[in-house]
Amino acid sequence: MASDKKLRKGDKVSWKSHGQDVGGKIEKKITERTEAAGRTVDASSEEPQYEVRSDNSGKTAVHKPGALHKKGKSS
Repeated sequence: MASDKKLRKGDKVSWKSHGQDVGGKIEKKITERTEAAGRTVDASSEEPQYEVRSDNSGKTAVHKPGALHKKGKSS
């Protein structure tokens, strides 16, 4: 499980999607209720979520920190 303090914009991460590992990059940290990736994200400062962009599809998704796994160094 990734620690929120270690995740930053630009970090390369992976997550599970439909049973497969997907790689991508963190676009932004979300700390308030907002619309992102086509849905309402109920995030807060205490429980942030991250908008990520898939390397494969180029689409964005939003995940909680526990669903993201940091990969190597960000570029």
